[in-house]
Amino acid sequence: MNPTASNKADLAATILRVALGVLYLAHSLQKIFVFTLPGTAQFFQSIGFPGWLGYLTAFVELAGGIALLLGVQVRWVALVLVPFMLGALSVHLPNGWGFAAPHGGWEYPAFWAVTLVVQSLLGNGLFAVSGAKAASVAQVRNAA
Repeated sequence: MNPTASNKADLAATILRVALGVLYLAHSLQKIFVFTLPGTAQFFQSIGFPGWLGYLTAFVELAGGIALLLGVQVRWVALVLVPFMLGALSVHLPNGWGFAAPHGGWEYPAFWAVTLVVQSLLGNGLFAVSGAKAASVAQVRNAA
């Protein structure tokens, strides 16, 4: 692979990592501050999951979002988050494909699970804390 293709892959991994991190932070903070943790637990119970899984999900999403944003153990973090997305997919599966369906379809959690697998394959990308590549302005410029 030529250096330019490698730089573009690193930039792509970084963009995906940051986008996933932001989304996970938003979803975890929504569970914590909007729905509240007890409310999230009640919702989990209402759909047949144990209530404690609501707490675990909120904190795994929070920790995962932060780890993705910082670039900490990205491959492992992405893989740890996949079963949580598959759980969300299982909840939405009866609603049909389209996420615009009442109670949301399964397309969005399925896509999110796929992006997590892709992130685990791509790795950290640029500007990551763990396994950090020496990211310079020149590398980013070459990737464009």
